[in-house]
Amino acid sequence: MAEEVDVVVIGLGPGGEDAAGRLAEAGLSVVAVESRLVGGECPYYACVPTKMMVRAAGLLAEGGRIPGMAGEASVRPDWAPVAARIRDEATGDWDDKAAADRLTGKGARLVRGHGRVTGPREVTVDGQVFQARRGIVLNTGTSPAAPPVDGLAGTPYWTNREAVQATEPPASLLVLGGGVVGVEMAQVFSRFGSRVTIVEHGDRLLANEEPESSALLRDVFEREGIGVRTGVAATGVAYENGEFTLRLGDEAVVGDRLLVATGRRSNLKGLGLDAVGLDENARGVSVDGHMRAAEGVWAIGDITGMGAFTHVSMYQAAIAVRDILGEEGPPAVYRAVPRVTFTDPEIGSVGLTEAQAREQNLPVRTSVSPIPGSTRGWIHKTGNDGLIKLVENTEWGTLVGATAAGPSGGEVLGFLAVAVHTETPTASLREMIYAYPTFHRAIEPALTALAEKTSGA
Repeated sequence: MAEEVDVVVIGLGPGGEDAAGRLAEAGLSVVAVESRLVGGECPYYACVPTKMMVRAAGLLAEGGRIPGMAGEASVRPDWAPVAARIRDEATGDWDDKAAADRLTGKGARLVRGHGRVTGPREVTVDGQVFQARRGIVLNTGTSPAAPPVDGLAGTPYWTNREAVQATEPPASLLVLGGGVVGVEMAQVFSRFGSRVTIVEHGDRLLANEEPESSALLRDVFEREGIGVRTGVAATGVAYENGEFTLRLGDEAVVGDRLLVATGRRSNLKGLGLDAVGLDENARGVSVDGHMRAAEGVWAIGDITGMGAFTHVSMYQAAIAVRDILGEEGPPAVYRAVPRVTFTDPEIGSVGLTEAQAREQNLPVRTSVSPIPGSTRGWIHKTGNDGLIKLVENTEWGTLVGATAAGPSGGEVLGFLAVAVHTETPTASLREMIYAYPTFHRAIEPALTALAEKTSGA
């Protein structure tokens, strides 16, 4: 016999947890289903603990910049307080009791287990059947994906999950993949004494960002002693006597640990989506502007393919909740999705890159302003690597994309995200007063350079 409830939420990552809590607080009977940890990847294996690692690594770098600027200093890395902080402050030793209590305290019912859609508005969890009067919210997220490299399967390689749980840095680390996870972890472990080599099949690091950002980061990495190999494919992996050998064609690199950071796959297998007319073999779940995926089904988060970010999942959760409750509200708009790579320099981006804009046949012109050329960059001196890049639609006279790379690049990005989201004319941006001397003031010469260019330049 099926138990009737109002809504079943499958998957309690940030968006799913938020949606379940909001719906319960609105007075609906909500069953929230999770087979792993309430809160999802972000608080236990991604956003929060990795930024603790980045913060600690940044402190080491700043300490090393004291000589010649403010006196003398020597820095000795110690991973123990980092591991302790992740275990005790961030993850509760990978226990989700606090998150579960927070959710149930809002009135939602937590059901542990694997949820499967078994019919229209019907979910089965380990034999328990729930009939959802209003519908089902899917937020099953993604998992690390390993490439089909010969010999990799069965070796004790790391993903982001194992890297976060490390109790000590390895003497040497191979990083397969030059995306966000790969570059962040490469720099963290390098600064804690690991000998790091990062291998990327594509021709540059951070392939989804501007090439200027990729070149900037590569230059910094090489100065810091991180080996960067781009444009090479891993053809095989061997693990013997506690050491990994990563074959790159006729060459090979070795390390004590191998971090595989080559992407993620949507958790759709075994979800029973065919019961509601959806394809669980697809890369993701298509949704409309109100997060509707099918009749009585909403989908949010990474599986929608609109950005694997906590802030996107939370944004979508609010929209789905409004729709389920029958409340008015604007549909989702993604023209100004911000993203930040927490390396040093920090790389913040919003909207379209130049390449993406041109692929859409938009009439664009761009400009780049170097952070070291700004007054604040000059004052900052050591550790001042960075740039501002603007992408303007010349027909509309507005920014469609921007990058803020450098010290506090993610914070400088806030200004640019507002400009892209609100479609503020670049002429108006040039008329603003920019505080002196700040990093964000480097936006001003980039705007000036845009005005000096001819259309299509």
